[in-house]
Amino acid sequence: MTLIYKIISAPEWRAAEAAGVFHGAAIDLADGYIHFSTADQASETAAKHFSGQSDLLLVAVDAGKLGDALKWEPSRGGALFPHLYAPLSLDAVARVAPLPLRDWGHDFRDLL
Repeated sequence: MTLIYKIISAPEWRAAEAAGVFHGAAIDLADGYIHFSTADQASETAAKHFSGQSDLLLVAVDAGKLGDALKWEPSRGGALFPHLYAPLSLDAVARVAPLPLRDWGHDFRDLL
């Protein structure tokens, strides 16, 4: 199983769970796709886009369950990032875990 990751605020994720589907955060809706990161990219994504933010969750998604709507496209420094051009079905979610914020940044130990 190939896992990809979405960093999201706990309230946004609770709304997705209540709706039974995740349509994306504000940046996703503006860009027209849901942004994900690989395990190697998640820490840099957190530092760049979520610095200092608490009450975040790390959502692990089985990339194999996303079908053709998942595209791997160049972004930061030409690295390929997973982008989902469809709503995220909660059936594809492997796990959801709190993403702790420490004095030095977000703590991904034991999460990836």
